[in-house]
Amino acid sequence: MPTPPSVPDSRPEPRAAVLGRFLRGSLGSGVAVGARTAGALVLNKVLAVYGGPGGLTLLAHFQNLMALFTTLPNDGVHVGIVKYLAPLRAGSGRYRAWVGAGILLNLGSLLLAGLALILAPGPLVALFEEGAGWTTLLLLGLGLLTGHAFVASVLLAAGRLRAYVGLTVVLSLLGPVGVGAALAAGSSVSTALLVYLLAQGATLGPALLVAHRAGLLPRLSGPVSRASLMGLGRFLLMALSVLLFSKAVDFSLREVLVWQFGLGPTDLWQAVAKLSDNYTMVFSAVMSSVYYPRLAALSGRPVERRQLVRSVLLLLAPALAIGLGLLWLLRDLLLPLLFEQRFAQATFLLAPQLVSDWLKFLTWVLLFLLTAQARVGRYVAVQAASAAVLVVLLAVLLPRYGLLGAPLAQAARYGLLLGWCLWYFRREIR
Repeated sequence: MPTPPSVPDSRPEPRAAVLGRFLRGSLGSGVAVGARTAGALVLNKVLAVYGGPGGLTLLAHFQNLMALFTTLPNDGVHVGIVKYLAPLRAGSGRYRAWVGAGILLNLGSLLLAGLALILAPGPLVALFEEGAGWTTLLLLGLGLLTGHAFVASVLLAAGRLRAYVGLTVVLSLLGPVGVGAALAAGSSVSTALLVYLLAQGATLGPALLVAHRAGLLPRLSGPVSRASLMGLGRFLLMALSVLLFSKAVDFSLREVLVWQFGLGPTDLWQAVAKLSDNYTMVFSAVMSSVYYPRLAALSGRPVERRQLVRSVLLLLAPALAIGLGLLWLLRDLLLPLLFEQRFAQATFLLAPQLVSDWLKFLTWVLLFLLTAQARVGRYVAVQAASAAVLVVLLAVLLPRYGLLGAPLAQAARYGLLLGWCLWYFRREIR
């Protein structure tokens, strides 16, 4: 009598197994995350000590400027590239189609960046008080850095984690070294920041060499696939909403604070925001490399997907609360140690910032569901509504509380957004 065909077990994994996979993946990406965090901490310290009053704010403004021009490739094209290339064999027709579409969309993004810098340089680079040569080198650096990020995404999609980690470590080291060398040579902060970008962009060469030797960059021929452009275009639309309703809002907020309070006082807010950026970078890197790929893979298995979301939420809610609570207890030592003694005055801003980040991280766990399922309309609507709420809160709180109004507004924004997410995704967390 023939044996009946086996039926895949549809029962969800035990929670311990789900958490075990998540933690092992998190530890696996620890080297890259550690290098990026160390590089960021060193860079912050160098600018806080040697950049003079406003140096830290100029660093954050420059990084925010970089984000304005790299969000579309990084949060759009490259997220889609990882999703679509991962199951394909390098060199196949579909593989070449996705690579070609990704390169074309990245070139389009750089063209838009160039047009923005030519047509409206004032709102973008006015704080840096530099000329056309500086702006030209800025665009060159953005192109090199975008190329590196694209090749890194190809390596990540192919599972070349060791190469990806190595390139990330090199990139993380070159930035602070470049800034330190430029400041030691007597360059202005604006010139040092440009060196920082170009030093990071120089990693495109090694990245291309590694990917070429691995056979991950096939020769392209023929017209670009329209289907591939449309597939990546969905992720590009989601990235556009992040650009308009997150990065641009952050950029504008900093300019408003500088205009109202000056560069020196804004440095205090920026120190707390920079501390937040450092551990947010760690959280984002782990979630993007461990949680998101697994979530995307479970799109057709709702029972296992719900188990993953619930397990990660139940792990992160108390763990993040403990970690952020420790930062609060160490506040009097932390800010002077990471930046400079004068930044001890910023401790009054830390509590609402930590609350805001706890709410934000839990919100991201749920919003990743929209990204994994490519729900473009809902994702864009959430980003737009979140930005509108923040603008209203800032208009109300900044005149009343001064600098403290900025983190208070962020905490209220993410509190409202988390409440909506818990209602909207209630089936995923039941």
